[in-house]
Parts: sequence; C-alpha cells; structure tokens
Amino acid sequence: MKSTFIAFFIILITLSSCAQKNNVAVVSNDQGVKLKVNGKDFFINGMNWDYFPIGANFEYSLWNQSEDFIEKALESEMSLLQKMGVNTIRVYSGIPPKWITHIYKHYGIYTMLNHSFGRYGNTINNQWIPVTDYRNPETQKGLLSEVTNMAKAYKDTPGLLLFLLGNENNYGLFWAGSETEDFPDDENQKREMGEKRGRPMYKLFNEAAKLIKEIDNNHPIAVCNGDLLFADMFADECKDVDIFGTNMYRGKSFGDAFVRVKKEINKPILFTEFGADAFNAKTNAEDQKMQAYFMIENWKEIYLNAANLGKANNSIGGFTFQFSDGWWKYGQTKNLEIHDNNASWSSPGYHFDFTEGSQNMNEEWFGICAKETPDQEGFYVLKPRVAYYAIQEIHQLNPYKKGLTKEFISNYFKNIQAKHTGLIKE
Repeated sequence: MKSTFIAFFIILITLSSCAQKNNVAVVSNDQGVKLKVNGKDFFINGMNWDYFPIGANFEYSLWNQSEDFIEKALESEMSLLQKMGVNTIRVYSGIPPKWITHIYKHYGIYTMLNHSFGRYGNTINNQWIPVTDYRNPETQKGLLSEVTNMAKAYKDTPGLLLFLLGNENNYGLFWAGSETEDFPDDENQKREMGEKRGRPMYKLFNEAAKLIKEIDNNHPIAVCNGDLLFADMFADECKDVDIFGTNMYRGKSFGDAFVRVKKEINKPILFTEFGADAFNAKTNAEDQKMQAYFMIENWKEIYLNAANLGKANNSIGGFTFQFSDGWWKYGQTKNLEIHDNNASWSSPGYHFDFTEGSQNMNEEWFGICAKETPDQEGFYVLKPRVAYYAIQEIHQLNPYKKGLTKEFISNYFKNIQAKHTGLIKE
C-alpha cells in the first residue's frame, strides 16, 4: 500500500511539473542581454504562424473548428515547425490557452501571444472605429481593459513565452487599413504625425505593460514597432516595456538597427517580423533561391549580434515571416482563390528584383512553405521551399554555445548560403 502511494505521489509531481507555467526573464550583464526560461538561456528561433486555407481570409479562425480538426491541423503544421528547429511561434490573442499548452506539450514549441492593440481598429460603445486614435479616452479605456483581461486569461498558461503588443502600429498612424502600403517620404509630415498621434500611443503601450505586470510578472512584454520609426518616442515613453520588437524589411542587412537600439533604447532587440517573398518581380515567376538568400543573411546578423559574441550583444532572436503563403493578403476580400502576384510596396534592399519606380514586394508569397488547395475536409498540405531547409540548418546552431566565435558563425552561414542558393554576394 505504501509503495502504491509513493508511486502515485511521484506521478502527481511529474504531471504537476509538466503543467507548470514557465518563469521567463530578460537578464543583462557585461556580456550582453539574454532571454532566460526557468534560469536557462533561450534564443528565439521563431516563426510567424497562422492557419488560413486557400479561399479563406482574416474572417476564418482555426479555433472555431472542431477539436478533432484543430488537432489534425496542428499535427500537420507543428510537426514541420518542430523539424525546422522552431522553438516559438507568434500567434494573435484569439488562440485559446489550452491550445498554447497543447502545442508546447506535444511539440515543445512556445507561443508569443500578440494583442494587436488597436492596429486594425477598435470598438467604442459598440461601434467599430476603423482607425484607432490613441488620444481618445474611450479608446484608452477599452484597450487597457482588453490587455488586462488577456493577462488574467493567459498568465498561468504553460507554453506561454512572451506578451507582444501591437503590430507596427506606428505605421498604422499613416494607413487607413490593414493592407501594407508605402507611406509618406516627407520627414516633417512623419514627425508631425508622430508627435500628434504617435507619442500618445507609446504612452498607452507603457500603461498597458504596467497593467500586465501587475497581473503577470513571469512573462516579459514586447512592443512591435515598424522598423525604427519613432524609436526616440519609444525610448521616452516605454520605460516599462521589456523588449523592443520590430518588423523590419531592409533587404539582406538590418544595417544600423542593433547599434541604434543599443544606444538609443537600451533594451534587447527582437525581430518580430522579417523575411522576403518568393516571387521575383523582374522575372514574374517564383524564385525560391532569392527568398532563401535574404532569409539566410538576415538570420546571420540576428545570430552574430547575440550576447557574448562581441558585436551589439543585444539580439535575443527573431520570427521569420512567415510559415505559409497568405493567398488573401492582396485585396483582402477578393480573389481569395487566386495567388496574386501583384506587388503592393517597394524595398530597394531586395536588390534581385527591385527596379526604381516599381513595386517588388509580393504580400501573398512570403511563405517559406507553399500552400495547396484544401481537401474536402478543409485540410491543406504545405510544400516547403528552399528557405525552409536553409533555416532548418540555421536553427541547428545555438549562438550561446560555449566557445562559439563570430568567425565560426560567419563561415557556418556562408556554407548554408552556398549549399542552398549559390548566391553568395559580399
């Protein structure tokens, strides 16, 4: 009887340990800054992940499907991510806590939970407002209430890694909708908009961070900024935010991002989005090697700027954008079963297909996996592109491994570039 009780007690302890929430912290020392999970170094090999079958758009939700459907869909997607070496996914706050735990328990993948914080509009007094004004007291009250409820609902969720607020909301100050656009080049106009509408937004981000920490001090908080636009306002107003997150699309190099964030903001930098599309605007055809080239170069810089390596020492990882193509991204509500090759914005950093005066960034082709038409049950198959296999090799390397040098990492990435693309360019 005694031995039976002891065995039962051991099982209870084991199950309790598996179900415990994680303690996640940002830790700094003279070697740099790191993320630690339960006291152990954790470098984020992340992925922007969603689930939208061809023919569906933002109105579709995987979480509204049956439990059997969700489990089967997750098995297909998370198995591929697990094989890649992805250890964290970025998911919006509609995901129920139970599925965050399911993903962590079955695939060892954490979740960064993302609240859009009014990026795509908000509701005031039961009325939908498409453009969020962060100066409005009712808007402030509503958004702070939402993040408070989020923190309460998710704080004890095993598998939760971070809270992320917003999605390049500083860009949203200029855009009227959710589609990616070019925004004004005039610096005075940008600055005026920043002071008028941006500074109140950053102040509200900080208020949200403080509220979340009152409820949950085990999970750091990041804010997702568009590149470094209004970085000075972030530095001034977001003292209680733990991590500077950025969506950054500059081409093969992030340039001065690491150094600027270190000097101007003095918080770890996390690339919440970065990547390249797999469609060549010049040849008007899919170009997997071009996509992989930029992914490899970007991940190289993210690794080289990790702590202890002697560069900026402030990179804690990144989230590749994105796992699979979004066939709804161009037009949003039309041609949902057509893989549009219309480029909606331009970036000269993506030099292989950039032409002055033309747009070269194809929103529906950013997946490192191509997507096939769903079957009768609604499931679809993903076909990994070259970038998938290149990043898989990248994630086999731990930048915190003892004795690792910048030279070793550079050569490691050079070999990956040669093997998968042959597009080595200094």
